[in-house]
Amino acid sequence: AATFVAGAAYAVPLDVVLDGAGAGRTFEGIGALSAGASSRLLIDYPEPQRREILDYLFKPNFGAAFQHLKVEIGGEVNSTDGTEPTHMRTRTDTNYDRGYEWWLMEQAKARNPNICLDSLAWGAPGWIGGGKYYSQDMADYVVNFLQGAKKVHGLDIAFTGIWNETPHDTAWIKRLRHTLDQAGLTNVGIVAADDYVDDGWKIVNEMESDAELRAAVARVGEHYRGTKSPANAQTIGCPLWMSEDGPWRGDWTGATVLARAFNRNYITGKYTKTIIWSLVSSYYDTLPLADSGPMLAKEPWSGHYEVQPAIWAIAHTTQFAQPGWRYLDAGCGLLEGGSYVTLRSPGPAADYSVVLETTEAKEAQTVHFHVSGLSKKKLHVWRTNEKAQFEKLPDLSSADGTFSMALEPGAIYSLTTTTGQHKGRHRSPPAAEFPLPYTDNFESYRVGKYAHYFSDQGGMFEVARRPDGQGRCLRQVLEKNGIDWPYHPTSEPCSWIGSAHWRDYEVKVSALIETTGSASVWGRIQSFPQSAQPAKGYWLKVAHNGQWQLMAFTNILASGRVPFAAQQWHDLTLRFSGPTITASIDHVTLQTVRDHSFSHGLAAIGTGWNTALFDDFAVRPVAGSASANLALGKQLTASSQWSDDYTAAKANDDNPDTRWNAAAGKALGEWLELDFGRPTHFDTVHIIQFGQRITRSRLEAWDGTRWTEIITGGSAGQDDWTWSFPAVEARKLRLVVLEVNGVPAQTSPSIHELEVFLDGVGTTSR
Repeated sequence: AATFVAGAAYAVPLDVVLDGAGAGRTFEGIGALSAGASSRLLIDYPEPQRREILDYLFKPNFGAAFQHLKVEIGGEVNSTDGTEPTHMRTRTDTNYDRGYEWWLMEQAKARNPNICLDSLAWGAPGWIGGGKYYSQDMADYVVNFLQGAKKVHGLDIAFTGIWNETPHDTAWIKRLRHTLDQAGLTNVGIVAADDYVDDGWKIVNEMESDAELRAAVARVGEHYRGTKSPANAQTIGCPLWMSEDGPWRGDWTGATVLARAFNRNYITGKYTKTIIWSLVSSYYDTLPLADSGPMLAKEPWSGHYEVQPAIWAIAHTTQFAQPGWRYLDAGCGLLEGGSYVTLRSPGPAADYSVVLETTEAKEAQTVHFHVSGLSKKKLHVWRTNEKAQFEKLPDLSSADGTFSMALEPGAIYSLTTTTGQHKGRHRSPPAAEFPLPYTDNFESYRVGKYAHYFSDQGGMFEVARRPDGQGRCLRQVLEKNGIDWPYHPTSEPCSWIGSAHWRDYEVKVSALIETTGSASVWGRIQSFPQSAQPAKGYWLKVAHNGQWQLMAFTNILASGRVPFAAQQWHDLTLRFSGPTITASIDHVTLQTVRDHSFSHGLAAIGTGWNTALFDDFAVRPVAGSASANLALGKQLTASSQWSDDYTAAKANDDNPDTRWNAAAGKALGEWLELDFGRPTHFDTVHIIQFGQRITRSRLEAWDGTRWTEIITGGSAGQDDWTWSFPAVEARKLRLVVLEVNGVPAQTSPSIHELEVFLDGVGTTSR
């Protein structure tokens, strides 16, 4: 016996019998999903960093060692954080070299030849079924994807799904099975129905009464079920998969969620495989669900990446048990604030591993194990906690068939008779801002490929040859939207690039509209609603007839008409200096406006649903803001704070990634107070909040003796809002929360930035 923690264990230790002959289901592995453009920036990484990241993800006994990779069958619609290209843009077009999923599968397979490959569509091109997803066209489309993977890339994809998180069609599942069989793909299993709505178990009920459907479905796949499954699902005779799961974060909190899920998905749900989204956070933070993966790789320009604790939580299963091993049900159960599972390898005198987690435990506890019918080799012990991940501890002896473990709270353990586990180590370069100035003339890329760092959010922007023979350019190729994933309608074509921290800069691009339609240049993009609306930023849009608009999100700031023609190159420019925005076409200023809607963010190019060409893209810094933010560097205090990571100072640090958050359970009456240090004139306040929580608030000024109201209004649950008012002189400014969106105890207000200006135009509230 061995004890690894100080302090008293529970008075009554738990006794667990590990019988190698005991019953249990076959373990099918731990996997991850590359979908929703979540891996977009990974392929742009330089070597050796790209190779190192892939090692952490896929190399056995090195890092996460994923045993299953599921990829999106691209449909050129936005599926969360961007659009993924199709292999069939038209009924007669086939191209198995678009995008990065083919490359990613090849890289995974090169590191782990035994990795299981899987596929699923979120949407489809518009030509499919005349706009109807569940059609013979779509069944053929899936088959074509699988055949192209084998023919061109030598990849055998073992499974394919239906339509991500969308109500299924049982007749189409049978049609897909028939189409696969007719194409000779009898070994490709169908996963159904990748659902997570309340009636998501409908597929099991249908399989009970429909023998043909039961024969067609190889695995029942469900999403985000909280480790539970109904009794009839567990007895349907078809393995259950948690085919999408995860905490959408890779920090220590995310690591604990994964540790619980991997164990308890089997203990209480009898899921034999868990697949998490996303594989890696390799997309811009301003996109939905930032940092969803167990590893961060979102700076290809610097090569910087971060191996987060979640990688090692995954390793506690994947480095200790392989697909084909079997769970021992008697060796699986719940602890006080934790859980444990036992898996054995095939064959007599089998190797075995026990994975334990105490991530919700408050005290130490002891577990006694009694072993029979399994290897009597010594047990190697590995532990992860918040302070240190994947550490090897002293070995345990089980030669007499017994051993004991004293478990500390808040930890993950793996005990194993196997060897070879390893904590891989590479050195990541330091983080760095996206470089400015930045230019790209697109001459260094192969035709049909992405340009570095551009992230398509609608449409597809590919490198193409210029029609005048003057080298290469970027071309938006789609003339209509496809069949959307219902949870994220696709906006008009737009491709992002840059940094959320960019403030004062000029973005310029040459554009050519090929027939009719529009072209646009964007700046200060802060976020992207999961809807068909445009990005939240500024954009200059010009049509083929010369009609132009300068927009802030959906608000028209200025408009007009200029001499313009299709089939000709034109320069589009946006310049930002504080609240001053200048729009130009062909070096002629169209309009200069002042607006506080967006103070920082990425750049982009865009179109309507029309083809257009872009060349000579450039972003250059603009020195000297026309209107300084008076809040910067000033003392900011708050009524309360969530933790030391969410202090008031985070709300005026000029960093859109940080934020103040009120304490848990605090909402109405919470406040932020800014001390200018001396009487200061101001007439504009811009608030950037988190989560659209504050819906009504009040600004107050301190006149030296008392607080007086400046203005009160609602933000209508917006991400940000601006107040403009007749100039006020005050030493202090206070923002008071009056209403929040939701239950106050669950909706503590949180603010990224509080910005204050003197513009001389303060007359309105927006």
